[in-house]
Amino acid sequence: MSRPSLRLAPDPFVAEFTPAGALRQKVGASGRVHIDRPLHFLVLHRSDDPEHSVARRVASNSPAYLVWSPEDDLAAASALRVVVAWMRKHFGHILIVSLFDQEPLSDAADDAPFLPRFRAIIGPGDGDRATCAGNALAKAMAKVEIDLRRCEVEHRTRPYFEPSVSDLIDGDPDLSHLSFGLPPIHRAPGGAIYPQLFRDLANASGDAVLRAACAFIADGQHGAPHHYRALGRSALLAAALSADRKLDKVSRSFDFLLSVSPINTADAMAEFVAGGGERPPRFEYRPLTVDPDEAKRRLYAVDLGKLEDPLLESLLSDKRREIDQQLTMLSVRNTPAFRPASMLLYGTVDAALLADAHSLLAAARPAAKGRGKMIGAPEIAEAARDLIASYRATDDRFTAEVEVRDDLAAGLMVSGGKLMVSSDTRMSARRLDALLAHEISVHLLTWFNGALQPLSIFRTGLAGYEGLQEGLGVFAEWAVGGLTTTRVRLLAGRVVAVDAMLSGADFGQCFRLLADEHGFSQRTAFNVSARVYRSGGLAKDLIYLKGFKTVVELIAAGAALDPYWLGKIAPAHAPLIEELLQRGLIHAPRFVPDFMSRTDTHARIARLRGGAGLGSILEGE
Repeated sequence: MSRPSLRLAPDPFVAEFTPAGALRQKVGASGRVHIDRPLHFLVLHRSDDPEHSVARRVASNSPAYLVWSPEDDLAAASALRVVVAWMRKHFGHILIVSLFDQEPLSDAADDAPFLPRFRAIIGPGDGDRATCAGNALAKAMAKVEIDLRRCEVEHRTRPYFEPSVSDLIDGDPDLSHLSFGLPPIHRAPGGAIYPQLFRDLANASGDAVLRAACAFIADGQHGAPHHYRALGRSALLAAALSADRKLDKVSRSFDFLLSVSPINTADAMAEFVAGGGERPPRFEYRPLTVDPDEAKRRLYAVDLGKLEDPLLESLLSDKRREIDQQLTMLSVRNTPAFRPASMLLYGTVDAALLADAHSLLAAARPAAKGRGKMIGAPEIAEAARDLIASYRATDDRFTAEVEVRDDLAAGLMVSGGKLMVSSDTRMSARRLDALLAHEISVHLLTWFNGALQPLSIFRTGLAGYEGLQEGLGVFAEWAVGGLTTTRVRLLAGRVVAVDAMLSGADFGQCFRLLADEHGFSQRTAFNVSARVYRSGGLAKDLIYLKGFKTVVELIAAGAALDPYWLGKIAPAHAPLIEELLQRGLIHAPRFVPDFMSRTDTHARIARLRGGAGLGSILEGE
């Protein structure tokens, strides 16, 4: 391939680096240079078709890049020399990675049974360190599988060079060079783009480039990072912060659980019981505070294509989809469409979970009457404020509020940074420690930890977080020795009730299943049924036992719970959280549950590490 040489631009590029070594600046009319921080490598891409270029996307997602169009060749040459000279002062020897798009194949009919070859082209320049980086890139790409196809790798002896790059490399023995040609599998016949393939290819290729850069650093013994992804972005662009704020604003424009929960549960139960359980209860609900359709328009007006960070784009995209599902449920509240919509968000009861629920109900006999001292909402609220004050003593940003409310069913509910206690709540005093550990030391604690992160999504909750969040809540009850037989039966009963609802049982049938077949009191059977049948059928209550099982399995496998206190996340996010920590985009949790420092908690966790399963744990309490 030709190696054209360019003279410097008439107006030399003047780099405006920050004191920390960051740079984000226009180059020419349409180019840009971005340096996240002092790094050993720089990614280049030159294209006259930025919109359809996957190489441009990979370059723009990198922590150090220069991208431009052919009309800006002179400006790019000037910027490149200035930036490379600056990088050389920091590291001496650096790596330049030239990305290019392979030529698309000749047009074919839209319905032709043909797929372009999935082949990456790698051309390392002269020198052992360039070869090392090229081998790491080839190894990474050879493992990439997209749409059931594995990537092939072709090595070329003559790498690709952008104009002016060859002269720069040839004139400096301390510059290593590597070229990477990305396959056109994302291009449809006629030039259109397959968006999913485009995104998957860009993400996989960007990951491979970071692996190559890490291998280059390690080969030079310059202190390679512990994990190659630590080389990724360490600063949030304004676009990411803006998208996060906009999604958070939509999410906070409604309270999902309050919107789908009845406000007259006690009166509805009295009427239901008085009628002999023959007629379904008549629940009343708060008027919606949001127009779901208008909220969705605002939701999808958020542009996630400018984040220049695949990981953040994926997290925010998943969260947007979850908010969309919640808004859909609000729009069909109290209609037959609500039940299947809730299944999309919370899933269904699988055979293993249902079997566990039945086993627990069979093993845990109903508790004898006379549960000792009983307490009500005022005592619960006072104890809650005391525990909140202990966390606030660690950091005064733990500003949780406690409200006693008349418009909630019996029990406690956390919404944002607020604990709401129903005025109808009556409970055994010996359950208080466990309940506060669940609601305050898990739900409120992770909310405030998430609120202290740079992105509000960790406070609002990453997509799918609720299952593990409730599982951690139940774990907290167990950790303090407060997971009583009555509580275990309640969690198992909820699973049975959700399964009955999803299988087509009506409210009365579910109520009788719980009361007659499983021995629940009328009050408990009604409250469980009311939770499950609210707004037309809510599958949420299956996640408590399911989430607890997940936590038990995590601990038994040796996993630490530390990442899960950082904010509201799901198990699938744990490796992503580690990457964000490595990159410095988030920080360790400020608050840690007080029960995690207790001796009895350590002993119980040790039992899990020793192989105790769900059933044996509960039998031992």
